[in-house]
Amino acid sequence: MILMKAFIKAISYALPDKQLTNEELVGEFPEWSVDKIANKVGINKRFVVEENETSADLAVKAAEKLFEDNSEIDKSSIDFVLFCTQSPDYFLPTSACVIQDRLGLPTSCGALDFNLGCSGYVYGLSLAKGLIFGGIANNVLLLTGETYSKFMHQKDKGNRTIFGDAGSATLISKEGFAEIGNFSLGTDGKGAENLMVKSGGMRFREQFNDLQFEENGNPLSSDHLFMNGSEIFNFTIDAVPPLIEDTLLKNGLTREDVDGYVFHQANKFMINFLRKKLKIKPDIFHMYMSEVGNTVSNTIPIVLSEKLKEKALKGSILLAGFGVGYSWGGCVVKI
Repeated sequence: MILMKAFIKAISYALPDKQLTNEELVGEFPEWSVDKIANKVGINKRFVVEENETSADLAVKAAEKLFEDNSEIDKSSIDFVLFCTQSPDYFLPTSACVIQDRLGLPTSCGALDFNLGCSGYVYGLSLAKGLIFGGIANNVLLLTGETYSKFMHQKDKGNRTIFGDAGSATLISKEGFAEIGNFSLGTDGKGAENLMVKSGGMRFREQFNDLQFEENGNPLSSDHLFMNGSEIFNFTIDAVPPLIEDTLLKNGLTREDVDGYVFHQANKFMINFLRKKLKIKPDIFHMYMSEVGNTVSNTIPIVLSEKLKEKALKGSILLAGFGVGYSWGGCVVKI
């Protein structure tokens, strides 16, 4: 019997050209200070797309960088494209189909979008591994792309401080530098309304035009991104510790066997709270958020890309994504 394995073979990411610094935000919201933003969320700047720039553009940019940095990878060998986004170019056609053509990938290539947020990268790895184990594909290009900035109201200082736009590209194959282990996945749709853009889909196609401002001056609108921060925090604190334990169990590991952790980069306060709650040592808890922000499904591949450049990842690395949906997922990659 042939023992099947799936690996991360290459990884890259891309950012928009336009930056939004804390200094610029303070200019819009003078009641805040640069230090207050940096200390609270751990973010100094984030990148946002131009009006005519989309998540697919960022995914294509990341994929082109991946091919440029890894000249040994033949585009014609790609036989499946997975694109994770909650801000697709169109309702139809599928953005992954458009991306296939833009990248010049073979027409024998399968392609699909899937809509997930902060857990999306881990779910994408699970789908890619399944395609390889099922004999459906040999080389899966997993793309993530998100432009939450398009959903946010200009007066929403909280969300504009946290979220940034980005795209990433990961090649999953039968050989590579990081073997993909087993997964723990979970869902609780009861929390859906706590992180939502309510209008624009088929349930509520027309805008509500119900904008109002709460006592602190923050906008509340069904037509823009809404996040109930306290409920999201409570969900995370409840869901992530069991996720970590189940991920360890499914990979036959103990805490002592884990050489590093890469969590979804929600914000500095939240993930540091989780780190302390889980008693994870700071030196194996990898972060890269201050210069890019919370880029939703892109955060984990961005951390992986940066820490691989630093040669800071070796051994068993536990990945954990959690957030909008509610949705969560964990896995271990062995580098």
